[in-house]
Amino acid sequence: MKAHIIKEPLLIFILLGCIQNTAQLKKPVRCPSTCSCTKESVICVGSSWIPKTIPSDISSLSLVNGTFSEIKDRMFSHLPSLQLLFIEGNKIETISRHAFRGLRDLTHLSLANNYIKTLPRDIFSDLDSLIELDLRGNRFECDCKAKWLFSWLKMTNSTVSDVLCAGPPEYQGKKLNEIISFDTDCITTDFVVHQILPHESVSVDTFEYKNDVFVAIAQPSMENCMVLEWDHIEMNFRSYDNITGQSIVGCKAILIEDQVFMVVAQLFGGSHIYKYDESWAKFTKFQDIEVSRISKPNDIELFQIEGETYFVIADSSKAGLTTVYKWNGKGFYSYQSLHEWFRDTDAEFIEIDEKPHLVLSSRSQVPLILQWNKSTKKFTPLSDIPNMEDVLAVKSFRMKDELYISLTRFIGDSKIMKWANKQFVEVQALPSRGAMALQPFIFKDRYYLALGSDYTFSQIYQWNPEKKVFEKFKEIYIQAPRSFTAVSTDRRDFIFASSFKGNTQIFEHVIVDLSL
Repeated sequence: MKAHIIKEPLLIFILLGCIQNTAQLKKPVRCPSTCSCTKESVICVGSSWIPKTIPSDISSLSLVNGTFSEIKDRMFSHLPSLQLLFIEGNKIETISRHAFRGLRDLTHLSLANNYIKTLPRDIFSDLDSLIELDLRGNRFECDCKAKWLFSWLKMTNSTVSDVLCAGPPEYQGKKLNEIISFDTDCITTDFVVHQILPHESVSVDTFEYKNDVFVAIAQPSMENCMVLEWDHIEMNFRSYDNITGQSIVGCKAILIEDQVFMVVAQLFGGSHIYKYDESWAKFTKFQDIEVSRISKPNDIELFQIEGETYFVIADSSKAGLTTVYKWNGKGFYSYQSLHEWFRDTDAEFIEIDEKPHLVLSSRSQVPLILQWNKSTKKFTPLSDIPNMEDVLAVKSFRMKDELYISLTRFIGDSKIMKWANKQFVEVQALPSRGAMALQPFIFKDRYYLALGSDYTFSQIYQWNPEKKVFEKFKEIYIQAPRSFTAVSTDRRDFIFASSFKGNTQIFEHVIVDLSL
């Protein structure tokens, strides 16, 4: 009996505690001071923030004439029963992407009369029950960031008010769903570092052999011609072979039928030609090039005329001769000497008016144009490019069947010229103090120029077809750039930027959707 008397008060105490906790759980949430509340709805006027102490079981919430400027993620996730949400006449400028997450029963949403310029992509993706959306009275910028909203408006089953554009100027006052240029205007490109090779280099060449892509890099400081192969698994360029030598300044691949040759130009020890030995999976020496002709090689240019294979080595010394070599079925032999004693810096093969030509640039005179003579089967001087002394390199390219050349100068402006009326005429001058490489290339139907400088950042220019000029597109930093080479593989595009004083960098050309 005594034990029973002791336990009874304890049981009563526990029961009283449970009743008290239950009463606390059911304690009603107090209505915020700036709001008026009923069982089903809350209306807040003039709030400087979004109240958090709102009953969780309401079906309607109105926030009007407030001074808050932002709606953050999940600010309404504690109101799962919400069906009507009116956020009108406030100072809202930004709304987070997941601001309305959790509101799957919401049928009506109004963001009218705020200061909204853009909405984050897929902000309405969680609103499965949405019937009506009001976006009137905002300041929408109908640029690329509005592209997703443009697409969503065409697909949604919800009724949406007209979205009027406040900008850009050409769209001001128009309806967003009437704009038709998003598909082209919102796609741009970029060049991003893909891979860095830890050695200096002065030139890069690329070739394809048996469905694989290779790159040959001349590395004077390492005394080799490094051959890389594209790895389709790792999606990187990996080492394949090394051709050793003395102060190698140029490596040029020549493919004849199923054979691969590599012309290796050296400052010392003579230049040589190597042949790929498939049984050893490496290049072995095939032929020497006369030291008496090639003293200081500066460029190697490969070309074909009437089915015959040739290459020319531009020699930049007073003692050497710029020389054309021809394949005779067994080897390469010196075919024609060009432009003696002029310290040639570059040779470029160009089809002008469907006829083969060579353009030779020189340190000592203006670029010389030579034309192929079908009778003698030799190059003969044709004309020159006036007022362009001290050109280091000449590169040709075509845009819409029109022929252009880029002329690189270390001192003075580099030039873009166009073939018209039987001569090259200037199209554009590019400031290029300290430049030794101006390389044109085309990726994804976009035309670019890479201009390397020893004294400042290198520049990538992009052609503006409306203005018909190249415009600055991107700055890249390369120490003492010496060449830019375009390489494409697996539907990916790369630029190899060689550096005389730093690492060789590989940039990938990527497509960027500005609407994302």
